[in-house]
Amino acid sequence: MFRNPRRTALLLAAGAAAAGAGGLLDHRNYATAVSVSVSTPLRHLLSTASTGLPSRNPLLAPWQGGFPILNSFASASDAPIKARKKGSGGNSDDSRCGRGCLGRDSIANAAAAVGPAVVNISCMHEIHGWALEKSIGSGTIIDPDGTILTCAHVVADFQSTKAVLRGKVSVTLQDGREFEGHVLNADRHSDIAVVKIKSKTPLPAARLGSSCNIRPGEHVVALGCPLSLQKTVTAGIVSCVDRKSSDLGLGGIPREYLQTDCAINRGNSGGPLVNLDGEIIGVNVMKFWAADGLSFAVPIDSVVKIVEHFKRNGRVVRPWLGLKMLDLNPMVIAQLKERSSSFPDVRKGVLVPMIIDIMGDKVGVPFEVLVKRANNVSVTLTVIPEEADTSR
Repeated sequence: MFRNPRRTALLLAAGAAAAGAGGLLDHRNYATAVSVSVSTPLRHLLSTASTGLPSRNPLLAPWQGGFPILNSFASASDAPIKARKKGSGGNSDDSRCGRGCLGRDSIANAAAAVGPAVVNISCMHEIHGWALEKSIGSGTIIDPDGTILTCAHVVADFQSTKAVLRGKVSVTLQDGREFEGHVLNADRHSDIAVVKIKSKTPLPAARLGSSCNIRPGEHVVALGCPLSLQKTVTAGIVSCVDRKSSDLGLGGIPREYLQTDCAINRGNSGGPLVNLDGEIIGVNVMKFWAADGLSFAVPIDSVVKIVEHFKRNGRVVRPWLGLKMLDLNPMVIAQLKERSSSFPDVRKGVLVPMIIDIMGDKVGVPFEVLVKRANNVSVTLTVIPEEADTSR
């Protein structure tokens, strides 16, 4: 009766699918399951017939893989238990996900973890007592005491070279509570500011992550209040992890941004950029109006350093040594000696042609530098870094 096992298996599967409920299951991967219904007479026939099939057939032997026909059939109204759990709950896929894994609920879970800490910030821009424009933006509570991260351009006026803090701002939480916020600090060049609100009860706070290990292509979530629309969530990927400010045509002190394709609009400024673990990895600051999918955020590692400066100095101190250096290798040294016979006899080092660059946090701390000048004259210089002139 069953001379061709493969054909028989296909006929049995087709018969089961046409008649009613059973299970086709891949024993190598329980995530692959097909449910069909089967009448009682046919169920008995299939059960009896399948026992007579060769066990070595990969289509029919449960221990050999493929899509074997299960010898036991559920009732017409019941799907296989494992398949039913996969389809209804939606959490079983995520349970097998590791850190940073994109599952069915990964984006929703990340948004839920940070969402309660995202606030809407608004304030009026006034000149001589006249209210000219309402500034709107977003922020994130990073401490239950009411410390909020946001963008400086939301809470300060940078039309002139000196920042004018807008003092008091209105802060609205996602649960509808409103607070009067006070601008503690704002830094023009990084576009980062800190606002403080007071509450009688602890406030929801988001966790800070790290931006140093982010890779292009990672999934991220942007939260905020575009056009004052609270509880807005968009998602995308990291397009670039070190987009230079010079690439964007921005002058002033060099800085780097995280570039993403998350949808960002007016009012998103200051909102958090979040990884799939529900941690803040950046602060959204701007987008290109002339293009879609070009949004930029300040990396959270830079933000943490700025906040530390606020706490320690009340402002961001940017020291600079200003050395523009050229690495010397045999080819460069040979070219320089051709130009000038007085070039020192060196095999390696750096050439310092001018002073322009920024260095670390060492304002006023002197250190010595050994310099070889023309005709092999060695000189030890004492260098004292000064604070960078950020007004230029």
